Amino acid sequence: MAKLVVNQDKIINIEELIKICPFGAMEVVDGKVEIGAACKMCRLCVKKGPKGAVEYIEEKVPEIDKTLWNGITVYVDHVEGDIHPVTFELIGKARELADKVNQKVYCLFMGENIGEKAKELLHYGVDEVFVYDKKELRNFRIEPYTAVFEDFTNKIKPAVLLVGATTVGRSLAPRVAARFRTGLTADCTILDIKENTDLIQIRPAFGGNIMAQIVTPNSRPQMATVRYKVMSAPERNEKESGKIINCEISSSKLISNMEVKGVIPKEKETGIADAEVLVVAGRGIKAEKDMNMVKELADLLGGQVAVTRPLIECGWEDAKKQVGLSGRTVRPKLIITLGVSGAVQFTAGMDNSDYIFAVNTDEKAPIFKVANYGVVGDIYDVVPKLIEKIKVSKGA
Repeated sequence: MAKLVVNQDKIINIEELIKICPFGAMEVVDGKVEIGAACKMCRLCVKKGPKGAVEYIEEKVPEIDKTLWNGITVYVDHVEGDIHPVTFELIGKARELADKVNQKVYCLFMGENIGEKAKELLHYGVDEVFVYDKKELRNFRIEPYTAVFEDFTNKIKPAVLLVGATTVGRSLAPRVAARFRTGLTADCTILDIKENTDLIQIRPAFGGNIMAQIVTPNSRPQMATVRYKVMSAPERNEKESGKIINCEISSSKLISNMEVKGVIPKEKETGIADAEVLVVAGRGIKAEKDMNMVKELADLLGGQVAVTRPLIECGWEDAKKQVGLSGRTVRPKLIITLGVSGAVQFTAGMDNSDYIFAVNTDEKAPIFKVANYGVVGDIYDVVPKLIEKIKVSKGA
């Protein structure tokens, strides 16, 4: 841990020192300069302020024995035993990480009557599946699910816990992290691991302007959530490998203040996350009526229309059609971006697409760094010609 210490006696001009902070984290309280919660530890006050006025102090944290924590665990997200596909994607990444440090891949599966469903996980290279099968775990309730997670973690001591960023995962992961006073990095787009089992967690930060690399060397277990379709799922093996371990936990630990009266299945929607072809409209679209051009192109290709955040804010499309980390993560076979600059928040939500075709007037636009094919030009010139070419081709 690190902190900033203000030496009041070395401050020459209070107002000048306060102006240095770009985040407005400094304020005067009872005649003294204090640093508030808005501080980002950029240390500009240390570098540009009067010498010694503000000191950066690195506090030594007791090192943990990392040899006591082994294995990469994936939480099995499911509804009544039907496993969410993000689980298989995380298993693929867990296998990759575990092989680097010569450790095992575990799955934590909790619910009721899930024994047969657990066998499916053995087709994806998992070493051990820990199953907690109790009637109290039939429906997701935060208290018993957290208790099971805690019981498993205390017994197995995995070095890493990976959780899908689903509705359940986003609720469960923070509770578990708080229970163990450990770090949790949400919505990771890249995961890697060091030889000493320190997990490297990378995700967009500061509004998508930078990619932050996060490491928690003195925390175990290390926790991260990952969105669906960010990682690649492994191929299903015909033969089973690994084993299933049935675990016991006292019903007294699964008491909840919530009671599930019933479960109503949600109607399935065909959204942009499931589309094989997407045409994405960006800030380059000048007027709402011009969306008709985008829709025509999408229809001709048998795809769907998606948009970036500015168009959602204009009210031109439903928020469910937004691509990016603040919207939907997609992985179509073909994605065509029209007038999209390609900020990190956007590209992180679509750069795993099979083919990326970009049209933008700015040849230096970031989107061209991830695109397979790029056209530098005005979408109002390019798209109509593209539509005409497709119509001619289909007519032929």
